[in-house]
Amino acid sequence: MAQKKMILDLDTGVDDALALAYAVADPAVDLIGIISSYGNVLVEKSAENSLNLLDLLGASDVPVFIGHSHSSDTDHFDVMPISQMIHGVNGVGEVEVPASSRKPEAQSGVDFLIEAAHKYNDDLILIPTGPMTNLDAAIAKDPEVADLIGNITFMGGALTVPGNVTPFTEANINQDVLAADRVFKSNAKSTMVGLDVTMRTLLTTKETQQWRELGTEAGRLYADIVDYYIDAYAKLGNPGGCALHDPLAVGVAINPDFVKTIDLNMTVTHDTEASTQNEDGSTSQDFGRTIGDMARLTAPTNMKAAVAVDAAGYLAYFMDLLTGLLKEAK
Repeated sequence: MAQKKMILDLDTGVDDALALAYAVADPAVDLIGIISSYGNVLVEKSAENSLNLLDLLGASDVPVFIGHSHSSDTDHFDVMPISQMIHGVNGVGEVEVPASSRKPEAQSGVDFLIEAAHKYNDDLILIPTGPMTNLDAAIAKDPEVADLIGNITFMGGALTVPGNVTPFTEANINQDVLAADRVFKSNAKSTMVGLDVTMRTLLTTKETQQWRELGTEAGRLYADIVDYYIDAYAKLGNPGGCALHDPLAVGVAINPDFVKTIDLNMTVTHDTEASTQNEDGSTSQDFGRTIGDMARLTAPTNMKAAVAVDAAGYLAYFMDLLTGLLKEAK
């Protein structure tokens, strides 16, 4: 049994499905649970997708917990049309994955995270691949959580490249800007795997064809799911393949040598800062920007931001892991 315990916090769309498979496949970690979030789909659909994929991959022992259904400063969430275009309305490329007979756990995702933080401490790895809402809520309920979790590696943000929602803002951070800013300014030890590196790590139909040729149901379904994603990228003007956003975060959490990082205390710009308010009261385009915190530039750091990636080395390892898993699955 691997010493390091991993929790995935997923808004289970296509790249989340790849992150899930990576975590199941890598023997270096023990995947102890998935917390569902909102973003690519609603929170209930996220949980359903995760349960279906876990069963498909032969990991029916991994429990799924329901997280928060909307951001910390709103009372509901609607999936953006662009998310539905990229991931499909069902989140997994409109592919019908066999339905699991399992249901989410009765315990809330936030309480599960708090419990795991106290149980595993430095041996716990948390991978948020959607908004920071669940982690922020856990820290608010039990501030010790920020100090207890040994490794938080999240997919989100953009430091040296443009965002994908506005010229400055990345989608996951944009879903709950205030939660992300609070996490950034907490004691939590975290690594940002943002668009700076994920947009350099691409998967093509050459790789998905290898999964299809395995002759397994899991290989075919994963190929179909990701081919939809690749096609969506092409429609958006990116014909070189789809970015491995969420699975890169999992890979970096386990093997940080895949990326080069800089130590940097960061902030997320938001409406409570005068610099983000226009004279007419509207929100400036830098709302949700992940950037160095001027107030803490000389303070000890607890964050790292990935700025370069060994894309070839990562892709080779990723394909070895997933191809082996999809070959042995259903």
